[in-house]
Amino acid sequence: MPFCTVIGSGEFAPSGKEHKYLQYFDAYGPLLTETQQEICNLYFMCDLSLSEIAEEKGISKQAVSDTLKKSRELLDSFEEKLHFCASTEEYSLAVSDMMTKVKRTLGEFAEAHPEFSQKMGEIADMVSVGDTVVAEEEE
Repeated sequence: MPFCTVIGSGEFAPSGKEHKYLQYFDAYGPLLTETQQEICNLYFMCDLSLSEIAEEKGISKQAVSDTLKKSRELLDSFEEKLHFCASTEEYSLAVSDMMTKVKRTLGEFAEAHPEFSQKMGEIADMVSVGDTVVAEEEE
């Protein structure tokens, strides 16, 4: 399968609808045929146009379009049956909410007990998702 080179910031910001298929492709990509995987990878991950993919694969632009259409239908079908992406999103939101509450509680405890504020600060720093610290909700 061809890989794409990330240029610049390394950020890929697909449109909302394409973002859904990017998530589905991430979860269900291995269930597609090798050809579907390659074309979806070039389209979703490398952000190539239909014409560029057609040229790369040595096929017609219509064949690329048909393959993407069929792949989207399959990815929709997998999610409709398995609900993996929806479940993962719900779980992520629940964890984020829980971490926000933990962080708020740590802050309140540190204010009430200044002698523990350094330790509470250290614990609060550990409550993060990746490199992004979970933000406290504004009241």
